[in-house]
Parts: sequence; structure tokens; C-alpha cells
Amino acid sequence: MTDPMVPPTPPVHLQALLAREDLGLRRIAGPDDPGTVIRWAHASEMADPYPYLLGGELLLSAGVHIPEGAGPGYFDAYVSRIVAAGGAALGFGVAPVHEAVPKALVEACEMHGLPLLEVPPRTTFSAVARAVWQLMAQARLAELRRVTEAQQSLAAAAARPDPLRPVLRRLSQRLNGWAALYAPDTTELAASGSPPPPTAHQALTNLTQALRPSDPTTPAAGSPPAAAAGSRAAAAAGSRAAGAMGVPPLERSREWGRVGAAAPGKHRQATPTPTSASDTVDGTHLAAYALGAGHGFVLAVATPHRTPGDHTIASVAAALLTLLTGQLQSSTATARSSALVRLLLGTPPPDVAPLLGAERWHMVHARPDGQAPPDPLAAAALGTALGSALVDPAGETVRVLVPADHPVEPLPGWTLGVSTAVAPEDWPAADTQAARALARARATRTRLLRHGDRPALADLVPPHDADAHARSLLAPIAATPALTDTLRTWLSLHGSWDRTAVALSVHRNTVRQRIARCAALLDADLDDPDVRMELWFALRRT
Repeated sequence: MTDPMVPPTPPVHLQALLAREDLGLRRIAGPDDPGTVIRWAHASEMADPYPYLLGGELLLSAGVHIPEGAGPGYFDAYVSRIVAAGGAALGFGVAPVHEAVPKALVEACEMHGLPLLEVPPRTTFSAVARAVWQLMAQARLAELRRVTEAQQSLAAAAARPDPLRPVLRRLSQRLNGWAALYAPDTTELAASGSPPPPTAHQALTNLTQALRPSDPTTPAAGSPPAAAAGSRAAAAAGSRAAGAMGVPPLERSREWGRVGAAAPGKHRQATPTPTSASDTVDGTHLAAYALGAGHGFVLAVATPHRTPGDHTIASVAAALLTLLTGQLQSSTATARSSALVRLLLGTPPPDVAPLLGAERWHMVHARPDGQAPPDPLAAAALGTALGSALVDPAGETVRVLVPADHPVEPLPGWTLGVSTAVAPEDWPAADTQAARALARARATRTRLLRHGDRPALADLVPPHDADAHARSLLAPIAATPALTDTLRTWLSLHGSWDRTAVALSVHRNTVRQRIARCAALLDADLDDPDVRMELWFALRRT
């Protein structure tokens, strides 16, 4: 069985064979098409070579089969049979049987559009066949090298913090085309490269619908236009799949035909869903690959040209994207869904938490490098890296609940703030801890900062008395959250104006004004370390 990860042997361009000076071949008839390729060389002296040809051959003959006195009719029939069998070109050897290529053969090849090569007496047919195989071996080695480099490039892209778009970008570059990821609801999640023409784009979208799991309950009669379009796309996938980008043909047409012919009122029978499909529209080669087992994500590719390694490269990208987009449809996913439903129905979080599989959790707040806020794809990739599906892309910050037994390590491209390990009833407090840790991490340009959880002197004071003292001390500024947050951040950063400005995303002069306002309202000397310590004690209780 052919390995789908190994590209097939590339064909040889006829021009490359004609360029071999050691052979001395000369084109004397037929079209001068630079796209003409040959897949192998075959010598035959049969008057009718049709039964012995597979297609794509350079047929070599010395004219032994030509009867004496043969006229144009013989050569016309001979050449037409070669063309009907899919022969790519004909090589006629001069001497010892014929001193020159018969004129009628030249005319027949010209009429039927079959390239005719003159093989000089010094060149043997075995030398021509050997040259073909040498050129094929060189082309295969070059294609294997290209595929290997593409695999390494795609793997490197998949290891990035936000891998989906880099993988699509590398794929479009390697194929010199366009690559897109379609969501289960048929929306285009991300794309890279030069988009195909509108007609080809629509055809590719229809092609992706053919790869989605069929609904056995869909009525056959009176179906809406969208379903009909999907059926047409499926039929196109089955009828045109052979050859485009090397995707194997989809032998589903008869099953789809039976589905379409269901009697009114009957329900369609579930049929196997193809995993890949291809088409060619307006000269653009289209291919689609289903990601995972029935999850609905589809990789779509459009290229202006087709090479044997394109399917292999796209298959590698499809495998990587399957890992990046796959969601485990298991008891764990079912438990998460159950937990969400119970929360929506008013069940307290501590009662729901056991469904999620951990007793203690870390809250992680994350901000990506750069100015742009994280999108859902980047947030999902972050959750995968942290080992949790409980991800909330909240504005510029992504929040992730991570089981305490999963280590949280620095991630390239992200700044992380991590809370202490807490029980579900303390999740709100952990959320506050993670937010403050993230603010300090950004201010100090630290990739990861954890909230401290070691015992402190403040723990010696009864919580009720500590809370009462904190409320009394901070009462003058409690009504202005901006002042409270600025004072807390400023104290945590040892009075640094610049770092506080970075952490709060404000100007340093704004920080100075707010701290001066706090000092005035609290009637306190903020340069006094004892005052700072007491205020920090109070702020930790709020």
C-alpha cells in the first residue's frame, strides 16, 4: 500500500529529456507544449500498442511493425490508438529498419497532436529509458527534500504560542496558494495566502460541506437549498476527486445517488463521510481535508499549480491541525457540559466543582505579547498548552482554570499571573490574586509571576478584626476604585512610578496625581515605611 506521507514519483517534462545532449533527441512533429510530461518509457513494435499502454508513456519504436507500402491510413490508425491509450509522446528510431522517419507518420502525429521525437542511430532505446529514470529519480529526490523541509517548517509553526495561523501561513507559502480553516458551522476561522477567484472560492466552500458528517434524519424530499448545495458538492467531490493534488478519488457516487433517489417521506440512510475531496475550477486546484473524527473542522487548500508533493504537505498540515483543534468527546467533556448546565440552573460552584475532576485549582491570567487582544483561536491554544479546556477570553486578558496538579510554566508569547491553589469556593479570591500577579508581571517584564502563599504576620490577627481595621483605614479612598488599585499596585512595586504606569496602562503623571490624592485623603506620609506596611496590610484584606 502506498504511504500517503511519501509523495509519488514526479513525472518528467519532455523538454528536460530533449535537453539531454547525450541523447540527441529532436522533436519533428506535434505541439511544443512546455507542460508535456512523461511518466515512463516503453519500447514496443506492436501494430496496435493500445492494450499494452497505461498512459503517460514515451513509446519507442523502430518501425518494425510497419508493413511494406503502408499508407496514411495505417499511420493514422496507429497514432490514434496511441493517443486513445493516453500516450504522451512517440520516439521513432532511425536505422536500421528505416533511413528516415516516414512522412506519413509525421503528418499523422501533427494531426493528432502527439509529440514525435526522432531518435538518432547512435542512441539506443535503453539509453533513452535510462535517461527517463534518471530524471525521475532526480525529480523525486528534489520533491522528497521539498516535502521534508515543509514538514519541519509546519512542525515549527505548530509549536508556536498561537499555532493555527502560523501553520496555515506556512502551508500557503509551501504550496504557493491559499489555505483556510473552516469551523464546524462552515464559517472561515482563519486563512492565509492569496484568495482564489470568487467562483473557485465558492466551489471550495461547497467542497468542505461534502466532508461534514451526514445527518441520517434529513428528509430526502423537500430539502432546503443549502442541503441541495451540499449534495452537489458531495457529488462533485466524488466525480472530480481523481487526480487533484494527488487526493485519491472518492468512490461514493453510487451511495450518494441512492441517497438522492430516496422516496418522498423517507429518511436518508447514513453513508460513510469522506475524509478528503478535490476539484478543479477555472484552472484552480482545490482540495479539502476533514480534521479529526467527525468534529467538523475542515482544512481547505487552493493552488494555481499541482505537484506530486502537494498532497503530502497538505496531509501533514491536516494532521497537525487535527491535534490543535481536536476536542476530546469523552466523559470529561460530558462532565464539563453537565457542570455548565448546573451552574446555569443555580447550583453553587462548590457542588459543581467535583464534576470537573480536581479538588484544588489555579487561576491563570494571561496577556499575549503585542497590542492586539487575543482571539478565540489563540485563547484555545493557550488552554491546550496549560492542559485545561476551561478558558475565558475576557477582553485583553485570557483567564484559565487549571487543575493544581498541572504545572504552570512560562509560555513563549504570553505573560502569566498565577494564583495560589484554592478550593472552588475560593475561585473569586484566586481570580483577584491572578489579576494582581499579572499586573506585577507586566510591570516587571516577567514572563510568569505567582501569587505568594506563605504564612505572614497578618495571619496572626483574627480575620474579623483585620477586616474591620482595613475598612476603617481605607474608608477615605474606598469609594474611588482607581485610587485603591493605584495605591495597591504602587506599593507592590516598591513605589516605582514607571512600573506602576505600565501595570495600570496609564501615564506616570496620572500615577503621581493619584498617589498624591491618596496621601491627602488618608492624611498619611507615604514615604514612611511603617505607613506603607500598614496600608499594605489593609489592602490585602480588600
